[in-house]
Amino acid sequence: MSGEREKLRITFDGAALLYDEVRPGYPEELFDDVVSLSGIPAGGRILEIGCGTGRATVPFARRDFRILCVELGENMAAVARRNLEGYPRAEVHTGAFEGWPLQEGAFDLAISATAFHWLDPGVAYPKVAGALRDGGALALLWNEHVHSDAGGDFFREVQEIYDRKAPEIVGPEDYKGPPKPDEAPDRTSEIESSSLFGNITIRHYQWDEAYDADGYLRVLNTYSGHRNLQEDTRARLFGGIADLIDSRYGGRIVKGYLTTLYVAHRE
Repeated sequence: MSGEREKLRITFDGAALLYDEVRPGYPEELFDDVVSLSGIPAGGRILEIGCGTGRATVPFARRDFRILCVELGENMAAVARRNLEGYPRAEVHTGAFEGWPLQEGAFDLAISATAFHWLDPGVAYPKVAGALRDGGALALLWNEHVHSDAGGDFFREVQEIYDRKAPEIVGPEDYKGPPKPDEAPDRTSEIESSSLFGNITIRHYQWDEAYDADGYLRVLNTYSGHRNLQEDTRARLFGGIADLIDSRYGGRIVKGYLTTLYVAHRE
C-alpha cells in the first residue's frame, strides 16, 4: 500500500466519535439477508474486518452471534467496545488485519462493511478463506453515494464550489455527478478473481438521507479526502457548501445512498 493511501486509511481514527455519530448505518433487512444467504448457524462465529465503531457489528451482536472484530484504529476500536458493552460475545482486536494471527477454520462467516477496499485483495481474500470453516461465507457491503431525484441540482452546484476551493478532491475533468444506482461499482469480478469464493449473491438497498448544513458538513468531516485537506482550505470549502445549502436549498438537502451486499461462499 502506498504511503498516501496508508495515510488516508488511518485518517478516520482521528474522528472516531464524530464518525459514530454521523456516518449512515445499513438497512436492517440487510442483516437478515446476510444470515439467510450465508447459512450461518444460530450462535455461529463471525470475523469482522475493519469494524470501525461497530455500525454493522451491533446488529449481528443483537442476533446473538459470537463476533471477533479486527480494527486498525485505536480510537475506532475504543468506540466499538463502548457500543458493544452489552454484548459479551463480541470482542474487538486492535491492529491491522494483515498482521492479525490467523485462526484457521474458526469462523462460519466473515464480514466487512465499507472497509474491504482498503486491503490488498491478494492478501485479504486468502487470509479470509483461511479463517473460514468449510462451507463458510464472506459478506461484503458498501454504502455508495448515488443519484436521487430528491437531491435536485445540489450535487452539480456544489461541485462548482469544489472546483474553486478544493479541486484536489475531485477535479472538474473527473467529476460526472453521483452515479445512477445501476452505475454503482460492481465488485463481483474482484471476488471471483480470487478463485477462493463462488456462488455470489448480490442484494441492493436504495434509500435517501436528509441533512441540514451542519449535519452535512459533519458527515463530510469524516471522509478521508476532506480530513486530509489543509485546515484553511477545508474551512473555505465548508463555508461555501454551508452557504449554498442555506441560501439555495432552504437549509436542507437530500443525499441518495445505495447499499450493496455481496455474499459469497468459500470454495
